[in-house]
Amino acid sequence: MLPSDFAELEPHSDWILGSERERYAKRLASSMADMQAFYDAAFPLLDRATTHLDKFPLDDLPEPERNLMLLMFSLVMVSFPIEVWKQPRVPDSGAAYLDVIAEPQV
Repeated sequence: MLPSDFAELEPHSDWILGSERERYAKRLASSMADMQAFYDAAFPLLDRATTHLDKFPLDDLPEPERNLMLLMFSLVMVSFPIEVWKQPRVPDSGAAYLDVIAEPQV
């Protein structure tokens, strides 16, 4: 599922999601404790993951590397709730919702 150098992230494979919409929905459905556990496991590996992924062409990523990239996208998705807001939703946003209709294809 992931490159062998990142096997310690396998318990968080439910965060390997193919679209921003899926990542956002997962964030909203997750507890802060679950997001914190994912963040604590993945954040220390971010630089190493970036260095590893830079070795491959973006348009021809092997599946394990693509999964790692998607996992790092999810890390970005949980970073503000963990580091700043201390809650899954954007503070003071009420019922506002942003739905991405187009995103980069990988």
